[in-house]
Amino acid sequence: MPVYRNRITAFFMNFLPGLGHYYWRKKARCVIYMLLFFGALLGGFLLALVSNSGDIFIAGIVFAALVWGLSMFDLFIVLLKDYPGEGYESVYGPPPVSNRRLESDRFFTILLSFLPGLGHLHMGLMQRGLSFLVAFFGTITMLIFLAGITHDSVFLLFLGVLPVIWLYCMFDAVQCIHRKQAGDLVQDRTLFDEWEMGRESGRRSKVLATLLSMIPGAGHMYLGLLKRGVQLMVLFLGTFYIIDVMRLSLFLFLLPLIWFYSFFDGLQTISRYGREPLVDKPLVDRIGSHKHLLGLLLLALGIYYISMNLIVPYLDVHFPELRINYRIEKYLRPFIVSVVLIGGGIRLLAGGKKKPSAFQMERRNLDDDRF
Repeated sequence: MPVYRNRITAFFMNFLPGLGHYYWRKKARCVIYMLLFFGALLGGFLLALVSNSGDIFIAGIVFAALVWGLSMFDLFIVLLKDYPGEGYESVYGPPPVSNRRLESDRFFTILLSFLPGLGHLHMGLMQRGLSFLVAFFGTITMLIFLAGITHDSVFLLFLGVLPVIWLYCMFDAVQCIHRKQAGDLVQDRTLFDEWEMGRESGRRSKVLATLLSMIPGAGHMYLGLLKRGVQLMVLFLGTFYIIDVMRLSLFLFLLPLIWFYSFFDGLQTISRYGREPLVDKPLVDRIGSHKHLLGLLLLALGIYYISMNLIVPYLDVHFPELRINYRIEKYLRPFIVSVVLIGGGIRLLAGGKKKPSAFQMERRNLDDDRF
């Protein structure tokens, strides 16, 4: 029998073209879109190798992007036409009308929130939706205008704030729709109203906390969570410093992971602020138990830094035949990366085995005595 299918899941699965159609039991469309998408990428790549022309590969990427957009648009139409259709059947029969209505409201809110402010307008939060629209598109217009009249592209660097506005708008829309469906009162306030209310009541501003969350840990410290904020900031800046000093470009992927974790953890904390007491729970509860390991790490970094900046340059000048710098680049750094990866893997594997508790050990000893 058919099982219950969620439209939000289908939407996000279709970021890989055709997968959302497969989830919605449109297998023929899934095969067509996947063949067109991956065929365009692979065919363009192979033809570019044969003809030694990069334009063919670019044309393949453009065609694949068009297929992706067509697949998403087609899925929107399918989800709208099939509601409430066979895709929403379950082994217990169709879901209740109220549940279908709630899910439909959530789906359209999340879908419309991909354009900042439209999800809030869909919920009837006119002022809040318009403030997000103005903040997003106003920032784009202002920065392009400034870059145009000054003939200086440095202003375009501030376009990096747009993903932050977009993420905050999406997160806020999801929070509002969940609170609204849970029966909570959702007030239609602009971002500036929240700022002013926070100043008048002596509370911290959620808008300012969101902006500070762009710096890992700063938003937490602004809300009074000093331990968690300091540890997040040290984790991010310390990782960046170690990667830069030791030139371990292989681990650069850790920086965006830490940033996104800190940013979304800050958004979760901001959403709870004012509604429930916040607990300053650090990432590592007992630093004292790891102080020896931390000390060894700092000592090793200090020795490495002194060696690479003082000792190695001196030896390279006086003993060029040894080629010390080349040997370090060629052998030492790959060895360090290998040791870190292998050591981390062994630590994770060893940590998966739980040590028996005192009660289990005593029970085991009693069983051994019986035999």
